[in-house]
Amino acid sequence: MMNIAVAYFHYLLIMLMMGSLITEHILLKPKMDAERIKSLAITDLIYGISALLVLLTGLLRFFYFDKGTDYYLANPLFHIKLTLFLIAGLISIYPTIHFLRWRKMINIDTSFNPEPRMVKRFTMILRIELFIIALIPLLAVLINRGY
Repeated sequence: MMNIAVAYFHYLLIMLMMGSLITEHILLKPKMDAERIKSLAITDLIYGISALLVLLTGLLRFFYFDKGTDYYLANPLFHIKLTLFLIAGLISIYPTIHFLRWRKMINIDTSFNPEPRMVKRFTMILRIELFIIALIPLLAVLINRGY
């Protein structure tokens, strides 16, 4: 029963992680008011927490449930899946730092608006993250089917 619960929470957290990234993409606009910037920072925090919890539940599944560590470690697709997850996490650091800076700036100057080129850059980064994270469940299915 615990196996089912951990797997279920793992899947829910993946959906929360994707939902928060999609929300960030929607919130990120060339012209943003203070509320939108604060919402962006909070949504990014939700993304970060959900990503950590996805990793935690994934590690629980890796070590204690499912097919066992030997099965996963012998599968090259598992290594690709883990690498993609780490890449998505690493590239998310850059926008996160700026979203936090923007939140501080908006508290100092309510007329602050991020540079359009930065918004465009972060929009592209979010799209790359969404693409990478969308590949991970496909790899999980292939791994669990024995590929």
